[in-house]
Amino acid sequence: MFSIWVMLQVGYFGVWEAGFVSSGSLQILLDLVIGCFLICSWMISDAKARGINPMPWVIAVCTTGTIAALAYLLAPEYQLDQSEAVTQSS
Repeated sequence: MFSIWVMLQVGYFGVWEAGFVSSGSLQILLDLVIGCFLICSWMISDAKARGINPMPWVIAVCTTGTIAALAYLLAPEYQLDQSEAVTQSS
């Protein structure tokens, strides 16, 4: 919710601009970029192992940051719940 509020207040590019204000904020921005790169690297191999296309998730991480990574981690649980419901209804 906080991320949505921030995007509404300063906009997408405003978040990036804030990362260049000082050396401290640049450090936080670089940590986020490195973290997202590592998440995307893992996500690509995991998605290929599960037989799904990783590119929509990678694009989502590049545009929303860790929110998309959290959604990716929760998506398999949702898919398992849906497949169990279909199996039980058959």
